[in-house]
Amino acid sequence: MNERLPTGSGRQDDAQGRGGGRVGDGATGGVLPDGPPSWRLLSTLAVAGALAGLLLVLVFQATDPAIQAHRARVLAEAVHEVLGGPERYETLFLIDGRFTAEPGGADTTGLDRVYLGYGTDERPLGLAIEGGEPGFQDVIRLIFGYDPGTGRVLGMKVLESKETPGLGDKIEKDSAFVRIFRGARTPLFGVKRDRATGADGEVELITGATISSRAIVDIINHRVEELDVELRTFWDPRAAGGGAP
Repeated sequence: MNERLPTGSGRQDDAQGRGGGRVGDGATGGVLPDGPPSWRLLSTLAVAGALAGLLLVLVFQATDPAIQAHRARVLAEAVHEVLGGPERYETLFLIDGRFTAEPGGADTTGLDRVYLGYGTDERPLGLAIEGGEPGFQDVIRLIFGYDPGTGRVLGMKVLESKETPGLGDKIEKDSAFVRIFRGARTPLFGVKRDRATGADGEVELITGATISSRAIVDIINHRVEELDVELRTFWDPRAAGGGAP
């Protein structure tokens, strides 16, 4: 019998032939077609980025006036609240160590400022002052009314806070805590409830939120200390170079 079995080399060649058909495309001789040029990809990304940037600018321009109007309305309401409902108020800018309502041609964007409230008889009621410092979670921003003549706080309101809900947020939701600041004499000092004595300037800290409530005390003290000379000079016409409020 002359019939032969297939050799191993024959089987291997067959496998290689089938494998070769899988590796490449017969129409291209086993070479994959080239993708799009790199410049086309870069140009597509550039156009997409430009369109996204343009969209952001347009959205910002469309919404910014409404955002600024809302902030101005919130600030106006806060000024009235911490000053006990003045008839009107005006903004004073700190320029060259003096508060003035007429900044001239100066850029007021980065200037420190306070808000002077007047009663129905045009008598000055006090100054509303903004401040902010880190609390437990993030920066706490507030505004407080202040009488430079007596050194007493007229009221306090939190403007921005991200403190822990149910604990730290009591600095703005706990009405008893907020009322403590009305009439308190500076410098303020925070005490725990079981150590309160009723002393002037004493502020009972909130149990479970001592860091957040102490931050409120610190913000007010630091702002009063920072602006002490300028505030007293402006408020007391008898001070050297001072202007009557």
